[in-house]
Amino acid sequence: MLTMLLSITLAAQGLTPDQQLARDVFAELIAINTTHEHGNTTPAAAAMAHRLVAAGFPAADVQLLGPRPDNQNLVARLRGSGKRRPILLLAHLDVVEARREDWSLDPFTLTERDGFFYGRGTSDIKDMAALFVATLVRLKRERFVPDRDIILALTAGEESGGDYNGVEWLLRNHRELIDAVYCINGDSGDPLLRDGKRFARNVEASEKVYMSLGLEVHNPGGHSSLPTTRNAIYELSAALTRIGGYTFPVRLNEITRAYFTRVALTMPLPQGRDVRAVLQDPPDAAAAERVAAASTFFNAQLRTTCVATRVEGGHADNALPQTARAVVNCRLLPDERPRDVVAAIRGAIADDSVVVFVKDSAVPSPPSPLVPEVMEALERVTDAMWPGVPVIPNMETGATDGLYLRNAGMPVYGVSGVFLDADDIRAHGRDERIGVREYYEGAEFTYRFVKALVMR
Repeated sequence: MLTMLLSITLAAQGLTPDQQLARDVFAELIAINTTHEHGNTTPAAAAMAHRLVAAGFPAADVQLLGPRPDNQNLVARLRGSGKRRPILLLAHLDVVEARREDWSLDPFTLTERDGFFYGRGTSDIKDMAALFVATLVRLKRERFVPDRDIILALTAGEESGGDYNGVEWLLRNHRELIDAVYCINGDSGDPLLRDGKRFARNVEASEKVYMSLGLEVHNPGGHSSLPTTRNAIYELSAALTRIGGYTFPVRLNEITRAYFTRVALTMPLPQGRDVRAVLQDPPDAAAAERVAAASTFFNAQLRTTCVATRVEGGHADNALPQTARAVVNCRLLPDERPRDVVAAIRGAIADDSVVVFVKDSAVPSPPSPLVPEVMEALERVTDAMWPGVPVIPNMETGATDGLYLRNAGMPVYGVSGVFLDADDIRAHGRDERIGVREYYEGAEFTYRFVKALVMR
């Protein structure tokens, strides 16, 4: 009788049992505040652990770990036949801060409205944490035995920078729990749509390298009533203006070349012609600048970028500034040498009175090879669900926890299951949201894709 009533209820809602599972997990995660400032990932990790154990996972295969009781990580394992090495599914549980007064609705309640799910973390990335959990529960309920173990890691510290990073800590203290032949990272590789049309099934196989530079100018200072020809704020401003006018050269790598090759096929003729001209060796410079001007994302794919993000100066309203400081954040192409970037910035400034130093050192992030095992499964499932939508390798312009795994020798492939509107990306912003239909399609995609990776 209970099963019949459940079926009737779900039918009235238009949800299948698998969709209801995905929604329930999602709602539970959104409701738990996992910000670093006012929240904690441990309750979210424990809630997901409870679901997995209730689905039949042995308690020994579902572990909460971390250096302290708060902000712990979840590592779970669906055991397979062992014919092949395990794979790792990765998503972070922590989210950026969201204040109720800044939102038009409660950021920590999953709200369905006008075809969208609203809530902090809906797109970054509690959607994928929920879908990975729902997928493992489905596989367990089916008594499916994969030909390799499937490891799930839901981690802390990706957004906050807080006291520690969960992936880094697990690698250093419990590498054996997450060791895998490769990782599927739900935190990148977002598939994209525009005007309701799905146009790109991205897979992130590379990411830029983060490096921040500090700029400082020092003057003797003095009384503001007696201006001098030297002013630390003016000198720093001039240096920043020169940096703003400098662009790094266009340079493609294996991943970005594959990206633009496939993107060109989806674009109108004039833009597609320019993209194809960029793929020439050497790239057509004029075409490259038109492509870069058309999209900040395209520009970031084509070159290393550096941009001023913070500035401060002076010490009193009635005194000439003795010091002015700025931070310039750089996102390096994966094979870019940090010292070359520093030299380029110093050359652009062309002023020895401006001190340039590395504030946050670059940590290399080697690209992951586009292995057939992953690409073929991804293309097969994508074609079955969305015929004609191309699978496009891309380079992440931001940063993810894949950085730590790549440096530990584990290839990482960013594959999110939920299509995002390319013109309405709200991660970290007010009223963050994803499409309801896109979420349920993502649940089915994630299930099929993971299954395709663990059966032969």
